[in-house]
Amino acid sequence: MSLTPDQLRRIALLARIEVSDAEQRGVTERLNAVLGLIDQLQAVDTRGIEPMSHPLDGRLPVRQRLRADEVTEADRREAYQKGAPAAEKGLYLVPKVIE
Repeated sequence: MSLTPDQLRRIALLARIEVSDAEQRGVTERLNAVLGLIDQLQAVDTRGIEPMSHPLDGRLPVRQRLRADEVTEADRREAYQKGAPAAEKGLYLVPKVIE
């Protein structure tokens, strides 16, 4: 699949991005490269292959390294509350918006 200039303008409009005439060729080439990769993936026969819940689902002898669950930053709630327009008992007070 190859994008036309009109399709690129439409995509840019929907994405709310500005693509200048000078950028149009480069952007079109990069998007066409992505679409080409998608076409390659769709061409692969995946019948009989069971989907994985995530890449480390236990079928391979690979484990995800997790960091220690430790507090690494100081509690600054009091400092933040002092800068708030209104706070009480550790809560930020805001105007009522629902009646």
